Amino acid sequence: MDDLMYLKSGTDIRGSAFSTDGKPADLTAERLQSITWAFANHLERKIGKYEDLKVAIGYDPRISSISIKYVVENVLLAMGYKVYDCGLSSTPSMFMSIINFDVDAAIEITASHLPMNMNGLKFFTREGGFSGDDIKAILTRASTKVWTKGDFRGATEKLNNMAKYCEDLREMIKKGVNAPDYEQPLKGLKIVVDPSNGVGEFYITDVLNPLGADTSGSIAVHPDGRFPTHQPNPENKAAMDLISEATKNANGDLGIIFDTDCDRSACVDSEGEPINRNKLVALASYIALESYPNGIIVTDSVTSDGLTEFIEQELGGIHRRFKRGYKNVIDEAKRLTFEEGNVAPLAIETSGHAAFKDNYYLDDGAYLATQIVILTASLRKQGKALGDILNKLKSPLEEKEIRIKITEENFVTYGNSVLEDFKEFSDNTKGIERVKLNFEGVKVNFDKKKGDGWLLMRLSLHEPLLVVNCESNSIGGTEKMLESLKEFLSEYKKLNINF
Repeated sequence: MDDLMYLKSGTDIRGSAFSTDGKPADLTAERLQSITWAFANHLERKIGKYEDLKVAIGYDPRISSISIKYVVENVLLAMGYKVYDCGLSSTPSMFMSIINFDVDAAIEITASHLPMNMNGLKFFTREGGFSGDDIKAILTRASTKVWTKGDFRGATEKLNNMAKYCEDLREMIKKGVNAPDYEQPLKGLKIVVDPSNGVGEFYITDVLNPLGADTSGSIAVHPDGRFPTHQPNPENKAAMDLISEATKNANGDLGIIFDTDCDRSACVDSEGEPINRNKLVALASYIALESYPNGIIVTDSVTSDGLTEFIEQELGGIHRRFKRGYKNVIDEAKRLTFEEGNVAPLAIETSGHAAFKDNYYLDDGAYLATQIVILTASLRKQGKALGDILNKLKSPLEEKEIRIKITEENFVTYGNSVLEDFKEFSDNTKGIERVKLNFEGVKVNFDKKKGDGWLLMRLSLHEPLLVVNCESNSIGGTEKMLESLKEFLSEYKKLNINF
């Protein structure tokens, strides 16, 4: 069996599901069989259960998802597992199947926002999503053995997991809004939804519409794994422009956009103003800190200084910038809460992954959207809107991200040596001050003359890249900071510094 470690993508397994541009598929039936077998073996050891195991399987609408599902479920059936077919499902709902139906584990077949030819597997137990180390163990084991087909021991059973998941979201809105018409709390509210042709049509048909919301004007509604409308990614500018335009055209009170599998979302206010990245973090922080005053908001490392000021001075919370990677952010919030005795009510990445303490620290785009719907309805009663909450959030005048390719084969060692040298450079350069309390890469502040802002350089989680994020409070500031960086990097011949 060949080495399958290249299929690791953070805490997921991802690869091409069919041949494109003359390149063979990564997720062949043979490889999927070995991966499923390795998952089952790892699961048994992880939860300490070796008999009568139950696994729920769901999938996104990619054209390869159902064929992958058949391979996975047939291996599990042959191993004696009880397998539940949840059909078209969001990723967060698959974790909730463990809570609601007492299964041992769940699998979602998805590749999130990636192109249509890609697909993958996400795994859950009651403790949450699998870690990067879990994925390494599975792929290492799968690389050692070609799975040999066993005897089938039954058939899958249908599990209407999404119905229960949607019922819980509806109840959450009813209780949260607490309208005089308790069963129709969203009557008179116009909400435009963009599911990105992914799983999220359910949020219109099974959550908002039954509660009286007007969802006319929604776009990219029907599941279509070719993603014909736009890239299924709330960080994508073209996608955000489309939901903004649709919300304005419909005179909507709120616009909501999901990624393919609904573990991420973003929104648009009644003026068509996009609320994603730092603005989304600010809005989610407002919601979380209402229930947990003085709580710690854990974010990734590239959030703005204005956001820190907003969380700490306007909302009374504590902002902890941590590392990129939604699992890193979630794990840090859990550590602060369960090990240090603090309360971190929210872990959130600028990408839109938001995990609330009150929701099992599950990154759930529909849960976040539901919290925003409740807030929108509550503000409307007071004659206010989402923009009234965010008007004190300061935004940088300039912000930029660049990616510097590392051509050295051992890119991790090379990249880390560059970062160590950058520490020394910043410590000995006038007008640049290194931020000492920093959990990822090297972050530096530039004085007004040198750029009037900050710059963070870090090694990519998955690729041979040094990723640089910077923001400035002055026009032309990012260019000044990047010129200083380019001067420093010019001696490193294994870096492509054409920026």
